[in-house]
Amino acid sequence: MATIISKKEIESIVQNLDVIAAMEKGFIDYSNGKTVVPPVGELVFEKEKGDAHIKYGYIKDDDFFVIKIATGFYDNPKIGLSSSQGMMLVFSQKTGQSVAVLLDEGILTDIRTAAAGALAAKYFAPKKVKGIGIIGTGIQAKLQLEYLKNIVDCNSVWVWGRNKENVENFKNAMGHDFKINIATAPSEVAQNCNLIVTTTPAEEALLFSKDIQPGTHITAVGSDTHKKQELESTILQKADLVIADSIPQSKSRGEIFRATQEEVISENKIIELGTAIQNPDLQRKNDEQISIVDLTGVAVQDIMIAVAVYLNHKNSL
Repeated sequence: MATIISKKEIESIVQNLDVIAAMEKGFIDYSNGKTVVPPVGELVFEKEKGDAHIKYGYIKDDDFFVIKIATGFYDNPKIGLSSSQGMMLVFSQKTGQSVAVLLDEGILTDIRTAAAGALAAKYFAPKKVKGIGIIGTGIQAKLQLEYLKNIVDCNSVWVWGRNKENVENFKNAMGHDFKINIATAPSEVAQNCNLIVTTTPAEEALLFSKDIQPGTHITAVGSDTHKKQELESTILQKADLVIADSIPQSKSRGEIFRATQEEVISENKIIELGTAIQNPDLQRKNDEQISIVDLTGVAVQDIMIAVAVYLNHKNSL
C-alpha cells in the first residue's frame, strides 16, 4: 500500500533537505539526457481564473518515477485558500506500484520553484547586488526572497504589486530579514535593483527594455503557459545571456516562447540551465552583462523533491 504523507509532515521534512543542491543535480541530469520528461499536460480555466499542470517523468537508472499535479487558481486568496494546490505521486520504476502519495497542496511546487530561482541567482546574478527586486506579492514572491537569503549578500528589497494591501502584507512578512521598499511601478523596481524576480500570472508585459539597467539579472518565474508574459520581449533581445530551464518547453511556454514567436530572438541564442551550470564559459563574465533565466518549471524538479521527501520519510521510520 502506498505511503500517504501529509502536508504537515512534508513541511517538517523539507526543512532538512538541501533543495537547491537537489535542483542543481536535477537540471544537470536533464540537460545531460539522463531523464525522460514528456511534454507538460495542461488545463487552462477561464471562468475561475486558473490553470492545472501535469508534469511527470523519471531519471534513468533510478528507482522511482513521479507524476505531479499542480494547480494555480489566482482568486483563491479571496476565499481564504492558497492559490497553489496539488499533489505528487511516487511510483516504483521496477514494478509500477505506487509507493507514496504526497498531499503537499502545492507547497513542494512552490519550494522547488523558489530553489530554482536561488540556483539561477547563484550562477547568473552580478557579484555585487545593490538591490533585489520582487515583482508580485504572493507565496512565490515570498519564497523566492526567502531562498535568496543565503545566496545573495543584499538586504535592500524593492517590491511591486497591484494590490496595496498585499504589498503591505508582503512587507510585514519579510521585513524582519530585509529592508523592504515599496515601488509605485515595476519600472521603479528596475531603477533600484540589479537582481529582479518576476512572480505574477500577468498576460501583458510588466517590465520593459528601456527600464533595464546594464548588469541586471532577471529570473522570470510567472510565465509558465503560452498566454502569460511578464517581460517585454525586447528585454530578451537586449540580454547578453538567455537561459531556459528546458529548451523543449521554451518552444511552447514562457518568456522565451513569446520572444521567439515575435521573432526578436532566435533559438540559437538560448542556453539550457543544466548545460550552463556545467560550463563557466556560458555563465556571466562581468557585472555589465544582462542575463535572463526563464523558469517554466520542469518535471525533473518535481522528481528530485518528491523522491527526496519520500526517502527522508521512509528512513525516519
